[in-house]
Amino acid sequence: MGARQGLPGPLSSLAARVSYLLEPKNWLIVTVVGVGFHADGLAGAGWGMLAALFAAVLPTLFIWFGIRRGRWEDRNVGARRPRLVVLAFITASVATGLILLAVLGAPVLLTGYLAVMLVSVAGLALITMVWKISIHCAVASGSVAILALTYGPPVLAGYLLVGLLGWSRVAVRDHSWLQVAGGTALGAAAAALAYTAFLRGQTQERTTASGQMAWATPATRSASPTWPKPRISSAQNHARSANSTATAVPATRGRRPQGTAGPRARWSGAAADRLTRHRCHGARDHYLIVVVPAG
Repeated sequence: MGARQGLPGPLSSLAARVSYLLEPKNWLIVTVVGVGFHADGLAGAGWGMLAALFAAVLPTLFIWFGIRRGRWEDRNVGARRPRLVVLAFITASVATGLILLAVLGAPVLLTGYLAVMLVSVAGLALITMVWKISIHCAVASGSVAILALTYGPPVLAGYLLVGLLGWSRVAVRDHSWLQVAGGTALGAAAAALAYTAFLRGQTQERTTASGQMAWATPATRSASPTWPKPRISSAQNHARSANSTATAVPATRGRRPQGTAGPRARWSGAAADRLTRHRCHGARDHYLIVVVPAG
């Protein structure tokens, strides 16, 4: 963690420590777990930890192994050829994790972030071949942008840490201010464009699905129309359909005390038990259909 330059002791130590604490693996772990939690709660955070294995842990172990074997000097991997080797391993590791998470059914937002990361790493590798852009600042800036788009504008305060990281990369003389600014801008732009494209794709999918349902529903309804059964609404029709003698007596209020019989219908005892009464609706006057049993 020691600095390689002749800065004043306290500043040199501080810059080296800031560069170590804010290195890409730490940003990536926080980001994938945060995105996963936003997508599916604790289960999504578990998916994020699996993604962190391929995006941060395995690349860090690879870099540590290279240091032990003497293939590069430190974890910053400043030389161009070793830097490309590390970026190639990171690309393969992230691609493997992306395929695994997609097959296992991880949240779409998380797999989309890994896809963005995969494209970004490939782009950084191409730029590194001609210019030593700051990967530290690119990853940090992209992480803050993704988390701000996911959780809201207050997360943009994280760019204070990105600025502190940029100062540390210049202070330890790993990058110039132009390389730091280029990495910061590239990371933020890539994250914002990719996230916007992802949300647009989700909106189009929902619109297409709702449109298909809107077209399918009327077709289903019109395939087998149901019509209301006709109702007999007149007293004459009821009387005509009766098999026995019927007498229609107006049932208006005040005509006859309840319980008395009309002039043409007199019954008592068992005959009254076999009486069927129908209330007819729809006519101008309400009638009480009295069915008198034959015999």
